[in-house]
Amino acid sequence: MGCTIFIDGREIKSAAGSNLLWVALDNGIYIPNLCSIRSIKRQPASCRLCYVEIAGRSEPVTACSETVVEGMAVNTAGAAARALRRTAFELLMSNHLLECAHCPKNRGCELHRIARFDHLRLKNRSFPAIDLALPVDDSHPLFVFNPNKCVLCGRCIQACRKEGKGILDFAYRGIRTRVSTFMGLPIAGAGCDSCLACVEVCPVGALYRKLTESKI
Repeated sequence: MGCTIFIDGREIKSAAGSNLLWVALDNGIYIPNLCSIRSIKRQPASCRLCYVEIAGRSEPVTACSETVVEGMAVNTAGAAARALRRTAFELLMSNHLLECAHCPKNRGCELHRIARFDHLRLKNRSFPAIDLALPVDDSHPLFVFNPNKCVLCGRCIQACRKEGKGILDFAYRGIRTRVSTFMGLPIAGAGCDSCLACVEVCPVGALYRKLTESKI
């Protein structure tokens, strides 16, 4: 069943019950996001970067966890939503190794796109920087995993489950949460089948191909 919604005053036709974030993105309306994955039904809503305001709601909501209904009016640029997105972004960046000049994802990083969209600084003083100094895993002949750049979006985990052997998952809790293999084994020794799906979906420079790919 179809319905009509309004995003930033623009009339959009969509199927009732569709995910609001993907409806917006599919219609050329950008809403910052990192953790949303089209192929899964229940979105984690963990990055908290897709806050929007919906008419009739007392507080902003995450677009990835909302489904569209007839007459829904969405404001992506409301002051309250942008304030929450800014805080979420600053918290994320406090735990992200920032070395853009030497990052393989430079000029193609989703963090840069979010910062430009919401007029945010990559370096901020709101929260102290946290440097866990985690070891870089370069055991695989084709790619490198640098957990110090990981934003815990979970895209690589879902990609590994769908396309690979499902060797990746979240480990630990709180500030120590990280993407890891079982028992923290190096990726090369954890059963990776070299599909590179995890590398392809990483929105930052945490997973990247080595410059010279060796034959396996």
